[in-house]
Amino acid sequence: MKVSAVLVAATSAASVSAAATWMTGGNQAVINEAFKVPGDNPLYFCEDPKDYILDIENVDLDPNPPLPGQTLSITAKGDFSKEIEEGSKMHLTVRYNNLITLINQDADTCETVKKADLECPLKKGEMKLTKDVDLPQQIPPGKYNVKADVKTKDGDAITCLTAEITFHR
Repeated sequence: MKVSAVLVAATSAASVSAAATWMTGGNQAVINEAFKVPGDNPLYFCEDPKDYILDIENVDLDPNPPLPGQTLSITAKGDFSKEIEEGSKMHLTVRYNNLITLINQDADTCETVKKADLECPLKKGEMKLTKDVDLPQQIPPGKYNVKADVKTKDGDAITCLTAEITFHR
């Protein structure tokens, strides 16, 4: 999926839903600092990203961390090692305070990237994304854990991102 698709899906889903730390199969993923996504953001790769189709070079969020009632500006740059076709899927999980699952669903990648003004197929090569997301003022305080696992229609890993965002009163 495009940098924008993954990043908008991950960051806006995380921020609009109010947060991010990825969970795997109901178990909290161990955050490895070596897997930190470059840039000013709370994102981590779920595992070593060397085999991902999307090589994310940089993601910046402003403000970081996201704040309720403010506009979250997302800028990102990455490179696709191959074209991403129709049929790719993203599994999104959002948990509140590691107790309550708010979202646990599959989404069509091509539908998701439309939110970032992109369309499938996502072409091989460099991708750049700039997107603003208005966050609601009334985000309940707490820790939000998010995971976005994106795969091609054949099950190849495009990317997998995790994050944790805490909103305060």
